[in-house]
Amino acid sequence: MGAGKIWNAMDVAEGARNNGSSEIRSSPITVDHALSLPEMSPRIINLCKDLFKKWLKLDNSHFTVTTISGGITNLLLKVSIREENGDTVNMTVRLYGPNTEYVINRGRELQAIGYLSAAGFGAKLLGVFGNGMVQSFINAHTLTPLDMRKPKLAAEIAKQLHKFHQVEIPGSKEPQLWNDAFKFFQKASTLAFDDSEKQKIYETISFEEVHTELMKLKELTVHFDAPVVFAHNDLLSGNIMFNDEEDKLYLIDFEYGSYNYRGFDIGNHFNEYAGYDCDYSLYPSKDEQHHFFRHYLEPEKPYAVSDKDIEALYVETNSYRLASHLYWALWALIQAKMSPIDFDYLSYFFLRYNEYKKQKESCFSLAQSYLSGSGTR
Repeated sequence: MGAGKIWNAMDVAEGARNNGSSEIRSSPITVDHALSLPEMSPRIINLCKDLFKKWLKLDNSHFTVTTISGGITNLLLKVSIREENGDTVNMTVRLYGPNTEYVINRGRELQAIGYLSAAGFGAKLLGVFGNGMVQSFINAHTLTPLDMRKPKLAAEIAKQLHKFHQVEIPGSKEPQLWNDAFKFFQKASTLAFDDSEKQKIYETISFEEVHTELMKLKELTVHFDAPVVFAHNDLLSGNIMFNDEEDKLYLIDFEYGSYNYRGFDIGNHFNEYAGYDCDYSLYPSKDEQHHFFRHYLEPEKPYAVSDKDIEALYVETNSYRLASHLYWALWALIQAKMSPIDFDYLSYFFLRYNEYKKQKESCFSLAQSYLSGSGTR
């Protein structure tokens, strides 16, 4: 998708139908992301009635709308509907953040979602509308960054990610990392801020330096010949849910999903141990990474994995870890300009870019030493 393309509800419904989901309902209704919950609720109720005609005659008192979470990209709402027979239906309404079409390929997301749902991932897509989607409700809680490092949960995430990477999505299998990163660079390097303080901060960034770093890293990682898989690309704690009663883990929200390098998906996940505060002292230790790799590479026989395979994935992951920092740093600059969400995206750029520079020497050295020793050049 070109950066300026806006996917409306009809485009999205067509994308969903293309993956075999013929029952996807669509509505042209849009809901203002900036409204308070009391102002938003009647609009959400009207949307539900427009999508699901069986509820048209229900009084609005049968609907309860609550906020699940407000992240730095989307707003998630839970809608509970008390039907005339007394049954309660729960759904999730996801409102896309304003201007997210500049950083998210909605067509790609909708094409993949049906196949991923059929493979047991995420919530079922029930409908789409002008600026969001409606999905089945998952009865589980989201993890925290500290949860992800617990050995039992880390092993289960690794197993689920292994399974996720086996899903086949029709279409081009070209890895999107560098295509997306350079698109982000193009947009991020040509911004202008109305706020003079933001503009001053923005002007301290050397985009020539950033471009050089992108090129160097792309040149380094090409030597790994890393497996290309359908990757989640945004496996932070908020996109992992766990039901304690069923002891079941869910990977959710595939809006950044694409064919990509295996090491990028894992390295990106490890970076998210730091949380939004970017406390990179929480980045997993080598032992913690090895634990994850064993359960990723051989979910049924984790201790049958060879040291050679673990070392190869360790080097691959910690090289693509750097790419994750550059990717989200550039993403943050675009969001700083486009998003009305109250988050300091400019500071986030520097947190990610500075961590890239801090880790660059050791990660490059590790990669070059490994490649030299394995005879790969």
